[in-house]
Amino acid sequence: MVHLDVLYWRPGWKPSDRPSFRTRVTEAIAGDAWVVDGSFSGLAFDLTIARADLLVVIDRPRWLCQWRILWRSAFDRDTTRADLPEGCSEQFDWKLMREAWRYEVERTPVIEAERLQYGPHVPVVRLRRDRDIQGFLESVSAGSDD
Repeated sequence: MVHLDVLYWRPGWKPSDRPSFRTRVTEAIAGDAWVVDGSFSGLAFDLTIARADLLVVIDRPRWLCQWRILWRSAFDRDTTRADLPEGCSEQFDWKLMREAWRYEVERTPVIEAERLQYGPHVPVVRLRRDRDIQGFLESVSAGSDD
């Protein structure tokens, strides 16, 4: 699993410079099999979607995203996670709350435009509910047993 947040953010939530971030992404997806968490449209989506076999969009309600941000910032401050960059502790962030609330209006159209530009041939699967996600994961697991 390639977590783009881990590749982008430097300790203390400092952003990477664009060239070094793109180099790290290119190296991370150099193999034949990879899964990327995140799009980072405008920074690296062109790299990943151009080599992707499938785009999976987890499209959760914004109230749920807000709740999960609040929960993590309140209760998961001391948690170590694979998707949390080194030296970047979980914290409350108004900017992240706003971005999550406005995601469908501000980010989704940008991501879709990049998808059409760099990976129009890539099939898209949209998962909205827990049972959709679970069913997809089960189908992928069953397919890998063949």
